[in-house]
Amino acid sequence: MSAKPSPRDEWIEIVRTVAYALLIALVLRVGLFQPFTIPSASMEPALRQGDYVIVSKFDYGWSRYSIPFGPPLPAGRLFGKAPARGDVVVFKLPREPKIDYIKRVVGLPGDRIRISGGAVFVNGKALPRKPLAPGQDTAGVPVARDLETQASGRAYVTYDQGPGHQGDDTETYVVPQGRYFMMGDNRDNSLDSRWPAELGVGLVPADNLVGHARMILVSWRPGASILKPWTWLNLDLSRSFKAVG
Repeated sequence: MSAKPSPRDEWIEIVRTVAYALLIALVLRVGLFQPFTIPSASMEPALRQGDYVIVSKFDYGWSRYSIPFGPPLPAGRLFGKAPARGDVVVFKLPREPKIDYIKRVVGLPGDRIRISGGAVFVNGKALPRKPLAPGQDTAGVPVARDLETQASGRAYVTYDQGPGHQGDDTETYVVPQGRYFMMGDNRDNSLDSRWPAELGVGLVPADNLVGHARMILVSWRPGASILKPWTWLNLDLSRSFKAVG
C-alpha cells in the first residue's frame, strides 16, 4: 500500500503540472500558431472586424517579432521563407512594432507595383479583375466588387468605392530586397503600402512578418465587446472555421 503524498508533495505536483501546461502553450504560441482579432474593415470581404483568426508562424520562419513583446534579438529570420503573392499576412507596423497589422501581399522583393484607375499592375501587367454584382461593406457603404486574380491563379474579392479616391492612382513602387508591398482588399478603406510609413505601412521589412493568416476560428458580430460579457455569445457562426482566402 503506497503512502499518501504529503501536502508539500501535492503542491509541488500542481506547480509542475501548471508549469508544463504553460510551457506547452508558450511553445505553441511562439513557434506554431497565434490567434489575432481583426480590428478594422480594411480586409473586407475576406476578413471582417471581429473575426478571430489563427495565424501559422512556421510558414515564413521566425524572427524577433515571432516572440511576444519583440525582444531585442539579432536581425534576420530563422528558417526564413518568402511569402507568396496573395498571402494574407500579419506583421508588425514598421513605425510602431507594438501594433499588429494584417494585409495581403501584393509585391515581392524586386517587383514594380503601380495602381492605375484602381487596377493593380505588377511588373507592368495588370492583375485580371472580373466585375461581380455590386454590394455593400459591413458599414453599409456601396462598393464595387471585383474578383482579382494573381498570376499564380489565386483569386479573392476586393471592394472599391469607385473612382477618384486617394490611392487609386499611384507612382511606380520598386520593392527593395527584404521588403514587401501590402494592400488591403477593401481598397478605399485601407492605409497600406500605397502610403509612406509615417501614414500607412510603407514597404514592410521581412523581419516584421509574424505569420500567415489561415483560418477564422470564430467571428463576433458588431457591438460585441470584451467589456460587455452579455455580448460574448453574439457570434456569426457562418464564418466559423472558414479558411482565409
